[in-house]
Amino acid sequence: MQAPRPPHVFHDDAARRGAALRQRFRDGLSQGHTSGAADDLVQGNLVVLPRSDAYDFLTFCQRNPRPCPVLAVGDPGDPSLPSLGRGIDLRTDLPRYRVWRHGELVDEPADVRALWRDDLVSFVIGCSFSFEWALRSEGIPLRHVDRGCNVAMYRTNVPTQPAGRFAGPLVVSMRPMSAAHAIRAVQITARYPAVHGAPVHLGDPAQIGIGDLSRPDYGDAVDVLPGELPVFWACGVTPQAAIAQARTEFCITHAPGAMLITDLLNHQIAGG
Repeated sequence: MQAPRPPHVFHDDAARRGAALRQRFRDGLSQGHTSGAADDLVQGNLVVLPRSDAYDFLTFCQRNPRPCPVLAVGDPGDPSLPSLGRGIDLRTDLPRYRVWRHGELVDEPADVRALWRDDLVSFVIGCSFSFEWALRSEGIPLRHVDRGCNVAMYRTNVPTQPAGRFAGPLVVSMRPMSAAHAIRAVQITARYPAVHGAPVHLGDPAQIGIGDLSRPDYGDAVDVLPGELPVFWACGVTPQAAIAQARTEFCITHAPGAMLITDLLNHQIAGG
């Protein structure tokens, strides 16, 4: 078992920027995606489940660390996560949420205070938007960021490792790149296992069960130009596929692309 990481120290500038972005979402001023919105701040996917499902879900994450790297777990009924930021309120501080009942998506509200319960346990899972800053800082262009749209995400035919009632397909995000940029992207993102790490597939999408890149299951399509490779990373939307398959009684998640922005800096979660 790995030794636990020491508590993160929040830098004042990062904490101010994180708080300001979360306040915009709390005030309802933005309900869109957060790709490219937070520069060097760590972003996270959200899953909130009843305590009765929390152990199985945590085990699912531990068995599937590439799509489900856990950044933090909350106490039952507590919407704050002080390990990720000052004053975080998971009920209001994301641009948009998804509400699931018995595995069916029933709503996409901007605020879930009215739905909060004392038995709910929150999980924040690393997000690939965090390593986009590292890619762009080394001159690797990201078409969806340049166009101001969400990243394209796809369900694959790659199974996850089941845990209790949770199982389902791996979901991936895709970014088109030249071969040279793809090689460098592998090297860069491998340093960030807490936000999915290196790609899980490069090239032919049919090999992982994706039939048409122009029709993503989540997010927005972008063109793969001649001379480019589609590069696929494990994606934190994977739990939503597992939740739908498990038909859990109740669950709250982020809407795909609409992340929790923390007070942590990306370099604080980088590996060796």
